[in-house]
Amino acid sequence: MSQRDNTSTMRPDAAVLLDGFDGQSKLLLRALMSGTSGSCRALSAFQRLRRANPSMSLGNFVETLCQDRMNCLEDGTEPPEIKPLVCLFPTTFKQNLLSFLYLVQPSLPESTILPLLKCLVQETGSSPWVTVLVKHLEGRSGTHHEQPIHTNTCAQRLNELSKRLVGSGEVRGWAKCFRSPTASRELKDMPEISEPGTQRKRKGSFIHLDSDSEETGQHNKRRKTEDECADKGETVETTVIPEIVPAVIPPSENTCEALPESMKVSYLQIKELLQSQEDVWDQNATDLFKVLNDCDPRQVEVLCTMLKFPELPEHILPKLCNSILLLSPDLSYSTATSLIKHLLLEKILALSEPASRCLVMAATSLCNRYPRSTCHALIGPVLDDKNIGSPQVELLNRLIGGCLESPYKLLVLQLTFKVEWSEAVLSIIHSLLDSEPFLNADIFTQFTEQLVTQGPSLTKSMKFAKMMLTALTKYGSLVNAAHKHSLSTCLMSNETFLKKPLQAALKRISPT
Repeated sequence: MSQRDNTSTMRPDAAVLLDGFDGQSKLLLRALMSGTSGSCRALSAFQRLRRANPSMSLGNFVETLCQDRMNCLEDGTEPPEIKPLVCLFPTTFKQNLLSFLYLVQPSLPESTILPLLKCLVQETGSSPWVTVLVKHLEGRSGTHHEQPIHTNTCAQRLNELSKRLVGSGEVRGWAKCFRSPTASRELKDMPEISEPGTQRKRKGSFIHLDSDSEETGQHNKRRKTEDECADKGETVETTVIPEIVPAVIPPSENTCEALPESMKVSYLQIKELLQSQEDVWDQNATDLFKVLNDCDPRQVEVLCTMLKFPELPEHILPKLCNSILLLSPDLSYSTATSLIKHLLLEKILALSEPASRCLVMAATSLCNRYPRSTCHALIGPVLDDKNIGSPQVELLNRLIGGCLESPYKLLVLQLTFKVEWSEAVLSIIHSLLDSEPFLNADIFTQFTEQLVTQGPSLTKSMKFAKMMLTALTKYGSLVNAAHKHSLSTCLMSNETFLKKPLQAALKRISPT
C-alpha cells in the first residue's frame, strides 16, 4: 500500500506552514517532508538534537501542529476554512509524522500525542494509512476503539502468513495489530500449517523496512493460485521465501533452460559485457540490466549463478553497481538481496586484509540504496561466519556507520542476537551502541537477555566489558528492575578490571 511521494517539492506557499516553529522544529519538519523515508530521517534528526540538547521536548512541536490555521494551500476552487495546522500538510507528511511518533512514543508522555491524534481523527477524507496509524497510536496510548482497523478476513490471512513465517502459532510485530476476538476464535479452529521444505526460523520481532511491492505481489500471486486450485479441488504446494535468499544454484548445462528466450539473450549480452576488455559501460550497459526487473526470484538466482558474479574481478564492481543503481524503478527486495549476496558476500568473507577501494565503493553504494537487502544478504551472513576477522569488522562498521539509518542499525543489532558473540562481533555491537540507535523497551530486553546468556563465556573479554559499560551508560533509562537484577548477577562473574566500574554504573541506575 505504498504511495508515491507527494512532498518532494513544497508548493510555493507551503513555506507559510513553517511559521511559528523554532529552529529545531523546522529541522524535524523538513525531514518529515523529505519523501517516503521522512520518518527515518526525522528520527535521525531527533536523535542528533537530543544529543545536543538532552532536555529537548516534542511538546511545543506537537502543540504548534495542533494550532488552528487558515487553509492557505487550497488552489482557490474551495472557500478557505480554519483547520488544525497538521491537516494542511500533504498525506505523505502525515504518514511520516505518525510513523515517527510511533517510534518515539515510548519516551513521550501520553498527553503529548493525544491532542494531535484528535485533530487527525476529526479530519474527513483521510487516507487509509493515516487512519490506521492514528488508531494504532491511540491503541498504544490506551484509547479504546469499538471498531477494528481491519476486516476478519484480513486478520485471518495475516495471522496465517505470520504462522508460516515464524513457524509457530505465536504472532509478533505488526501482526499483533490485527488481532481481534473474532479473528482469534477463528484461528483456533484452523488446522496447523505444515509445509515440506519450509525451514523453521528462530523467534524474533525483527524490523522490516522499505518493503518492496514485489514481496506483497509474490504472496498475492501465491494466494490467488491456492484459491483457484482449492476451487477446483486440487492441492498445491507452496514455498515460503526465507529472509535470506536460498543457496546459490550450482551451474549446469540445464540451468539456462529455466530462463525464457528473451532472458537468455540478455544473459549472453551481459556476459559479453563483463568479459569485454574495453571500457563500454555506458547507458547501453545499464539497459542490459533492465532484465532484472522482469525476473522472478528463481530467475534472478539463475542469472547470477550463470554469470558467475562471485568470480568477477573487483575492478568491475563499481561500474556494474553504477549501472544497477541507474535502473528505474528500483530493484525489488528479493532481487537486490540476490545480487548483493552474489556480488559481495563471497569476496568479503574471503578478506584477509582491508577491503580494496573498488570493493568498498561497491558495498557502500548498494548499502545506501538497498539497506534492508544489505542487512539480510551481507551483514547477517558475515556476522554468522566463524572466521570473521578485523577486515570484515572494518568494512561492516563502515557500512553501518556511514550508510544505515537508525532503524536499520536496530535490525543489525537484532541480527547479532542470532549468532554467537565473538570478539569481532562484540566490536560491531559496541560500535552500534555507540552510534546511539533509538532502542525501545522490547529490543533492549532482548539485548539484556543476550548479555545474560552469552556473558558467561566472555567473563575475561575486555571488549564485552567495554560494550556492556557503553550500554549501561547510554541506555540506563531503559533498565527496569528485572534487567537490573539479571545484569547484577551477570556482572558477578566478570573477571576484567572493569568489573567495579560496571557495578558502579549499574548501581547508579534507578530502574524504570
